[in-house]
Amino acid sequence: MPRSPVLSPESGHGDANAAGAAAFHSIRDRFPFKRYNSSSSAPALPRLSKTAHKASRSHHHHKQKLPFVAFVGKPWFYFSILTVIFTFSLASMVLQKSFMPGFGQTIGAERTRWRWSVKEGLKPGSSLKFVPGWRLELNESRLDWLRTQPRIGVRRPRISIILSNLENDVPALMLYSVMKILRGLGYVLKVYALEDGESRSNWQAITEQVSILSRERYGLVDWSIFEGIIVSNIEAKNAFSSLMQEPFCSVPLIWIVQSDALANRLLLYEKMGWEHLSSNWKRAFSRADALVFSDYSFPMLYRKLDTGNFFVIPGSPLDFWAAEKYARTHSKSQLRQEYHFDNDDLLVLVVGSSLFYSELAWDYALGIHDLEPLLRKYAQNDDGLTFKFMFLFGNSSQGYGDALQDFATRLRLSQGSLLHYGLDSDVNGLILMADIVLYASSQDEQGFPPILTRAMSFGIPTLAADYPIITKYVSDRVHGVTFAKGDPEALTDAFSLFISEGKLSKLANSVASSGKLHAKNMFAAECIIGYAKLLERVFDFPSDVLLSNHPSQLNDSVWEWSFLGEGHDGDSDSSENLHLWSSLGMNSSIFFEHEEGLISDASSKNVSHGGEKDALTNSDWIIMNEMENSDEVERLNWQEVEERMGKGIGEWADIYRNARKSEKIRFETNERDEGELERTGQLICIYEMYNGQGGWPFLHHGSLYRGLSLTPGAQRLSSDDVDAVVRLPILNDTYYREILCEIGGMFSIANGIDEIHKRPWIGFQSWHARGRKQSLSPEVEELLDKTIKENVKGDVIYFWASLLDMDAVGSVGNNNNNLLTFWSTCDIMNAGRCRTAFESAFRRMYGLP
Repeated sequence: MPRSPVLSPESGHGDANAAGAAAFHSIRDRFPFKRYNSSSSAPALPRLSKTAHKASRSHHHHKQKLPFVAFVGKPWFYFSILTVIFTFSLASMVLQKSFMPGFGQTIGAERTRWRWSVKEGLKPGSSLKFVPGWRLELNESRLDWLRTQPRIGVRRPRISIILSNLENDVPALMLYSVMKILRGLGYVLKVYALEDGESRSNWQAITEQVSILSRERYGLVDWSIFEGIIVSNIEAKNAFSSLMQEPFCSVPLIWIVQSDALANRLLLYEKMGWEHLSSNWKRAFSRADALVFSDYSFPMLYRKLDTGNFFVIPGSPLDFWAAEKYARTHSKSQLRQEYHFDNDDLLVLVVGSSLFYSELAWDYALGIHDLEPLLRKYAQNDDGLTFKFMFLFGNSSQGYGDALQDFATRLRLSQGSLLHYGLDSDVNGLILMADIVLYASSQDEQGFPPILTRAMSFGIPTLAADYPIITKYVSDRVHGVTFAKGDPEALTDAFSLFISEGKLSKLANSVASSGKLHAKNMFAAECIIGYAKLLERVFDFPSDVLLSNHPSQLNDSVWEWSFLGEGHDGDSDSSENLHLWSSLGMNSSIFFEHEEGLISDASSKNVSHGGEKDALTNSDWIIMNEMENSDEVERLNWQEVEERMGKGIGEWADIYRNARKSEKIRFETNERDEGELERTGQLICIYEMYNGQGGWPFLHHGSLYRGLSLTPGAQRLSSDDVDAVVRLPILNDTYYREILCEIGGMFSIANGIDEIHKRPWIGFQSWHARGRKQSLSPEVEELLDKTIKENVKGDVIYFWASLLDMDAVGSVGNNNNNLLTFWSTCDIMNAGRCRTAFESAFRRMYGLP
């Protein structure tokens, strides 16, 4: 049963079931620049009194209860406490109601993004946690046990990688870094790309072969030779259509999704009533044994396609790359001048949880409550220092700036000391011109806050609460400064470490420098090890495969930045704006191409990213369906009338054609096609054994060959293939069919052979032979025919095999002397007695002395 992401309330607050259905906006580029078009006025912030705060703290330290007389004597004291609590609760409830799903806006109106709210059921002190399905829980590796067992391996495990293109972009950089390490662990890699590109030479350096997979070749790849397949992104969907069919549907598949573009289209499909499009994508997603996301927000965005195979391996070089790219074209002084700040101003950027970037929610209200002592000390500018606290959330047009100014007035802070900037602003610029980035959130997030990664990448000193996810990556006073969560005094003390004589301290500069260096490869090792472990749990390792090395030795792994090249931007867009995940290496043509199959060409060309203009309405679909049904009914009526009309008995051609058509429809014995007619008088027929429709493109056509289907009802309709299951009913049992494999096909022909095969010679060949380029060439076919015509006496057995293994480079040894041949492989598997084993087997089969 599929399992969806669940809400795990750490403190017992919230309804996990209600929150499981919630979703939040993708933060991968990683900030949601597209905001709601909300015209509602900003609610006033709760008035948080410092006196009340101290009183409430001291109240909890008294062991004795205050007498009732004290309340009568000091009613204003308790009234102020109740007022603060009531105001804070009322503001929180009002703000929670303001979370409405809808279209957003972005810098330059690049595209439209949808997002969902996770407010419902998520309370202070609780956390939103993604839990993978039962199929992907990382238990003890299967290979750990296999490594302790005796094993005779003759080749290295093979992995196929399907790429949408060979461009030098950031998603490709992540995958390239992972694959290079996997190659070092002992895997053999083969790359299939839909389009060529400038990174071909990089991939050729770490893989044995790079092939461009055109549309005509989608079904001509024998995927069964690989231990597993890795698909890079959404665009590669069409390339593995054959993997949805037998015999390839059982090949392990890992699908990596690094874009939220499809999530945006899913909401469009829901709005337009195109559920069949969503179902098609869900079916494609269900094919993957593991659907891997790079961010914990993605499972919520794609929750409608969840079939229990979602998995998250966090980590990406995107943040550092984006910061480096932005810093090459912008400077701190330039940005401060544009925003009308002085160079002497100390700018502090305050951000909250990534779940609530878009709203002034209770998360920010709690953050401001903790910041109150800090603001009173530094924002009053009594010492001649000019501190400006910039709060980043919501939209610039939502009026939150007035609410902050009102709050500043109540605290008697300097005018303009508290400023509001929306996520529709230049977020990169705000981070770059800030002196300190303060992460003030009450939420313990599952993933590392992306805005902190971006700040560290810009070389800005960061200050954050000591949540486990923060301390996991950031060493206190080395890469940043941490403080005890929920402790305003600890926050103030930690902040003071960054200030010395009216400017940034030496510690702040040291933290900024080491933090930037650390951010460059902060998630690389964890990401690469995560993929290495996932492969061991998903992929199959047959007995003839050498096992890979243990991934525990990869703790010092880094991103392969040389993949992007000297001064390369990482994408083809020259815009200075920060690119979103969906715009990195993502081509929207895959969606339009997918939609054209179910929507008319005229309307599909006009479907915009907003999805409302020139799109078919529900009434259009109803009219179209009625027209199609009417045409179908009319066609069936005419067909029935024609069948009832009398025909002359002498029309033998029509009688023959109708009889053959009837047999085809009922899936009974097929009439002999031209190939069967040509086989009349021939001495040999070679039966090609195959499993399912995926093997059809590899079969021969002509008089020499005949298909032998090992899967029930999977014969080609246009050929006279033999159904092995009908001839040998034991193959109906899946257990025996998998045990016997292609030998079962031979047994089915042998069972009553005179009824189906009336020639002196018989041959068998697997469908794999043609896919691996090991089948008989036309010259050898002629030689074989000539040979059997000359040798008409005695019993002779001919067999053919490739001189070299198709992936000899993946075998034991590297020089030509160690390349595996058929006989050498057979000797390895039979303790050096391959020829003796063959001879013995034939003598027993034919009762020879």
